[in-house]
Amino acid sequence: MKSSLPLLGWVRVVSLFLFLTRTVQAMELNNSTKLQSILDKYSDKDEQWWRARSRGRKSISEGDVHLILDLHNKLRGQVHPPASNMEYMVWDYELERSAEHWAHTCRWEHGPSHMLTQIGQNLGAHWGRDRPPTYHVQAWYDEVRYYSYPYPQECNPHCPMRCSGPVCTHYTQLVWATSNRIGCAVNICYNMNVWGMIWAKAVYLVCNYSPPGNWWGHAPYKYGAPCSACPASYAGGCRENLCYKDGGVDRRPALEIEETNYIEPEPGTARDREPQPRARTPNSSPRDNLERNQVFSTEQMCQQVDCETKLRDQCKGTTCNRYECLPGCLDRPGKVVGTGYYDMQSTICGAGIHAGVIDNDGGWLDVTRLGRKQQFAKSYKNGIQSIGNNVSSFSFGLPVKAVTCDTTVALFCPFKKPVRHCPRLYCPRNCLRDSRARVIGTKYYADQSSICRAAIHAGVIQNESGGYLDVMPVDNRKQYSGSYQNGITSESLQNPTGGKAFRVFAVI
Repeated sequence: MKSSLPLLGWVRVVSLFLFLTRTVQAMELNNSTKLQSILDKYSDKDEQWWRARSRGRKSISEGDVHLILDLHNKLRGQVHPPASNMEYMVWDYELERSAEHWAHTCRWEHGPSHMLTQIGQNLGAHWGRDRPPTYHVQAWYDEVRYYSYPYPQECNPHCPMRCSGPVCTHYTQLVWATSNRIGCAVNICYNMNVWGMIWAKAVYLVCNYSPPGNWWGHAPYKYGAPCSACPASYAGGCRENLCYKDGGVDRRPALEIEETNYIEPEPGTARDREPQPRARTPNSSPRDNLERNQVFSTEQMCQQVDCETKLRDQCKGTTCNRYECLPGCLDRPGKVVGTGYYDMQSTICGAGIHAGVIDNDGGWLDVTRLGRKQQFAKSYKNGIQSIGNNVSSFSFGLPVKAVTCDTTVALFCPFKKPVRHCPRLYCPRNCLRDSRARVIGTKYYADQSSICRAAIHAGVIQNESGGYLDVMPVDNRKQYSGSYQNGITSESLQNPTGGKAFRVFAVI
């Protein structure tokens, strides 16, 4: 069976939460399996996920450990119908360690693959306003509304690839009776790709469970009087409707001397950069390459706005993607129309606070025009009451889309009249090596060109890191001149028929 994943759907931009759970192939697993022996099997391998970290710093605070563990046990003890064999859950240091390694990969998928038959796994991520890890735990449990004991009948475990209904497999893993050990980790992930949407700063929660749950064709627990069917190893012990054993079960890690959350450095720092060979032309010397063929551009399309500025006042002939909001807009947010996506009459900064992307301290906003919407919903979020509107109007939202190395402007945002902007996008790294897509022109590029490779050619992004960029469609050019820059040789094109041109701009 494949992993069970929930539907992303439209981005809900207050604090957007997505959750994953792992459903593995149905097979018998002895509950006495020692997780340590499984982990030791891989601990000597030279794999990035297993790189040792100083235990002076933890990726989750001791306070969050207790909150996550206590909430799990509280929720497990209150299932309906009641469970007769629900086991008390304890913290496991080795599970925490494996969760920590995976959290630091910042990959929105289950893993590592060689562990997934030995552990269960729930994932959660949010951006915008701060939320405690327990917010995700409660959301996992709240999937119970889609679940019918003993088997899931309303929920669909095949999301998001073949979605036809809600998901409940986070809930079933959380209340799987024999999953009696848990370890979690939290990491800040910059530019995290969550099903094609880039979150500039995501808070990523990984919780690993052992023994794993979600076996196909099995209920998560046995129905009956609490503690009436506990395994013999519990010797009749019962605590808050859970099978409980005194002494020696709780393997919580000892308190650390230094209690700080580990945060990965932001992209672009020296320690994050990997050495890459310098691209050269076939017949040029290293000095010629450095002096003639390296081009860097930091030209941006961004502007500072005040609290009363509406998007309709700013999106006239520009990319209208990035704005800087000043502090204090919570006290004077102006008119905000909509939820998730907003009417163009809304103030930019007020919508940003309502969406949870910025707070009253201000900051940068990435805005994407979404086209005409028929209605806008009202809601109260983050201290701002938005209003509703049933009049058709153009709208904007706050997502950033990820593209591939081969994506062209002709596919991503075809030229239309009047000239429209392209949404802000995010290019992966290594498009210089992972793609041979065409690049036509210099500074101005034909829209059949790869966006990301054109951006490398123009010096807007670096091949080793990828990154955000803005695209501005412009009128067709009578000719495009090719050149060799930054390891890419672009093509020349005379008197092109059809298609339009574009420029790329940096996002700093």
